[in-house]
Parts: sequence; structure tokens; C-alpha cells
Amino acid sequence: MSTQVIVLNGGSSSGKSGIARCLQSILPDPWLTFGVDSLIEAMPRSSAVVIGPDGEVSAGPDFRALEDAWIQGVAAMARAGARIIVDEVFLGGAESQGRWLTALAGLHVLWVGVRCDSEVAAGREMARGDRVRGMAAKQAELVHQGVRYDLEVDTTATEAVRCARTIAAFLTTRSS
Repeated sequence: MSTQVIVLNGGSSSGKSGIARCLQSILPDPWLTFGVDSLIEAMPRSSAVVIGPDGEVSAGPDFRALEDAWIQGVAAMARAGARIIVDEVFLGGAESQGRWLTALAGLHVLWVGVRCDSEVAAGREMARGDRVRGMAAKQAELVHQGVRYDLEVDTTATEAVRCARTIAAFLTTRSS
């Protein structure tokens, strides 16, 4: 069976969203993209994450329950036949992946680590202007701790479209 879910995990400003958009353009079937940023934007401010002045991220009081519901919803869409790309930031490393592993049990999932040098990610963070400085550097390695991947890409010096092509080629060889 072919892959039903692609999980892109990487720190802030690592290039996950760009890769997801490129994958939607180059993969032959339609894929839906859901990112943790959209989840956070959908939450009431009191339940969402709190970002400290140094870029440290901590969960609001109801975040985990709402996140669990969102993860189950994404898994349900995949089970209903939608192909899904998840744009995630595993702040808890292997523990975060574990929540997704449980929800996606029985589905064909491609786990992709999106790496980027912390200085390059910090530069992108500054250029974006919509992130607290320091978040990209703090997350660059943290999100990969203990996480197991089928494939890793590095956006430090590689364009999103090249990373997406690498992922698409991997999917082709995986399904043959």
C-alpha cells in the first residue's frame, strides 16, 4: 500500500512549510497539509502555547487535550482516504512522535526529519519577522532528540523544492 501520511518534523524556520507546499505541487495525487501553527492559531489564546522572550515555548493549560483531539482528527482524515502532510515541531522529541505513532497506528506513514543549521534557521526567523528571536536556534536540535525517521533532508543549503523531490523519489522507491 502507498503512503497515506507524511510527517515533516523540524524546528521553527527549518523549511517544513515550504517543503509541504512543494510536495503538494509535485506529488501526483492531491495531499492536504496541516501544520501545528494552524492548530495554535485556531486555539483560544489562553489555551495556546506561550512563547517566552528568549524563544522558549511552553504549552498553555488546555493545549495537550486540544492537540490530542487535533492529532486524532488528522488520523481520522487519513483513515477516511485523504492523503495528509503534517508540518510538525516535536518539542518533546521522541515523546511527541509517540503521540503521533499511537494515533497513526495501522496507517502507512513516512517520517521525515527536516534539519537546518541553527544559524541559518535563526536568519530565516529574523527575515520572517513573525517569530520570537531565539526560537529557531532553541528548536534546531531539540525537536530531533530520540526521533526515528525514514528519511532526513537538510534545508541549510538545499531549496525546498529539491528536498520535496528527494521525498517524492523516496516515496516512489518505497511503494515499488
